[in-house]
Amino acid sequence: MKSAAALARATHWIFDLDGTLTLAVHDFEALRRRLGLPSGAPILEAIAERPRGEQAGLLATVAAWEGEALAAAAPADGAVALLTHLAERGCALGILTRNLHGIARATLARCGLDRWFPAERVVGREEAAAKPDPAGVHLLLHQWQAPPEQAVMVGDYLYDLQAGRHAGVHTVHVGALPGWPEWTDLQASGLREVLEIIRGF
Repeated sequence: MKSAAALARATHWIFDLDGTLTLAVHDFEALRRRLGLPSGAPILEAIAERPRGEQAGLLATVAAWEGEALAAAAPADGAVALLTHLAERGCALGILTRNLHGIARATLARCGLDRWFPAERVVGREEAAAKPDPAGVHLLLHQWQAPPEQAVMVGDYLYDLQAGRHAGVHTVHVGALPGWPEWTDLQASGLREVLEIIRGF
């Protein structure tokens, strides 16, 4: 996606959840300490490298931590306005998250965003390999029977952009610069700026 006009023409939108559609409230370093993982380690991938007998307990700790964060969940600025606009345009909307499916749906409900995302359009780590693997993007595109060039992956972190790029869809980074320009087709400060861009076309 090399222009704002191309973004405005997109008909299928996939969003990361935490830190993208919702405010960033998760302390990943605290979770790493709880799990005994090195600072900065990719959490799910590091757990997968542990002995099989340890993995279930570590994943249960992650699930509990995700549940604890629900109390602080709140929609990101511009989320309701952007989703309303896209729905009015007839766009298909989906979620791709590294969270558990149930946690993701509960987060959407708490934030008042669930009306845009039926259960089958919420893809968590139980439904597909976790980002940056593109499997979740492919799954949503298959459900929609949509070609990659009509779709956008919107996220605040590198894994979101990598998943989108590997799946052949356009990528939008919402967050502060410098970000990851080599994986990003369009950068915006937040969802409200994304809305302003597509409203201009």
